[in-house]
Amino acid sequence: MAGNSFGRLFSVTTWGESHGPALGAVIDGCPPAIPLSPADIQKDLDRRRPGRALTSPRAETDTVEILSGVFESLTTGTPISLIIYNRDVRSSDYSEISRLFRPGHADRTYEQKYGLRDWRGGGRSSARETVARVAAGAVARKFLGSRGISVQAFTLSLAGVECREFDPDEIDKNLLYCPDSQAAQEMVAHLEEIRAAGDSAGAVVEIHAKGCPPGLGEPVFDKLDARLAAAIMSVGAVKGVEIGEGFRAAGMLGSQNNDPITPEGYESNHAGGILGGISTGMDIIMRVAVKPIPSISKPQRTVDSSGKPAIISVKGRHDISAVPRIVPVLEAMTLLVLADFMLHPFPATAWRRDWD
Repeated sequence: MAGNSFGRLFSVTTWGESHGPALGAVIDGCPPAIPLSPADIQKDLDRRRPGRALTSPRAETDTVEILSGVFESLTTGTPISLIIYNRDVRSSDYSEISRLFRPGHADRTYEQKYGLRDWRGGGRSSARETVARVAAGAVARKFLGSRGISVQAFTLSLAGVECREFDPDEIDKNLLYCPDSQAAQEMVAHLEEIRAAGDSAGAVVEIHAKGCPPGLGEPVFDKLDARLAAAIMSVGAVKGVEIGEGFRAAGMLGSQNNDPITPEGYESNHAGGILGGISTGMDIIMRVAVKPIPSISKPQRTVDSSGKPAIISVKGRHDISAVPRIVPVLEAMTLLVLADFMLHPFPATAWRRDWD
């Protein structure tokens, strides 16, 4: 299977399946002398792991081990290999539906493409795969942090409940990474109702990248926004990405959507920090549409592996929504893209370290 590697200069290859022995990532191109310890990576993994309120009860600790590329708590410039062992696998939960295709999942497309599939939780197509992305993204976060770049994502809406306030200090204080404490309480209550009904919910997540210098991005086919959109869309539950005003721009006038330029910089940021595929130096702002979790206990029509009609009710341990666990995943993919572009040559940013 191709397509398991991402990035060019800061490149990541992930491996592993939902119910295999372990998952992991190999990072090539990380510069040397970046302080890095397992604790740095574990912070992000703990934000993504299951077994907490409103998430899958699968009891994984997601403890990371660094196998290579770090010496005396500093990156060496050689490949960094990370491994996270699966500790709470229950493949028997899926034995009853091993011959049925789950609606909304990749079961049927994988079988149509490869002639077989791993029915134990979806194998490689499972959201469990994203644990390796988050681990790699944490390494990218350390590198970018040394350059003054930070990335934070938060829940903008969930199951139809919208944020009405924005308090950045509130994001890490509630279960859903929501910047509106009142909306977060309403979201939790609504999710409990959805859980009781045997259903699931979609969401919108917003991502902010701060501190990015102007000049990131390579026209014409390697634009920063194009690479970011591709990275975010590679996450299984994502069905849409918009940057800056996004779809709202279609209803605006040019005089409303343009960002006036002054000697001090841009007066506004409708472009979301990217023009012509190149970063402007303003905050990069994206919004991501996340579909409902397809594994639901409500009966649904499907077919079996021989093409005969069937009814399926998916049991086992599943999230009600991809939020909150998808939030650190989306941060990770943004971090990986920015880390990759920070290693591209762009002379206008003379402050960049000259290790190469």
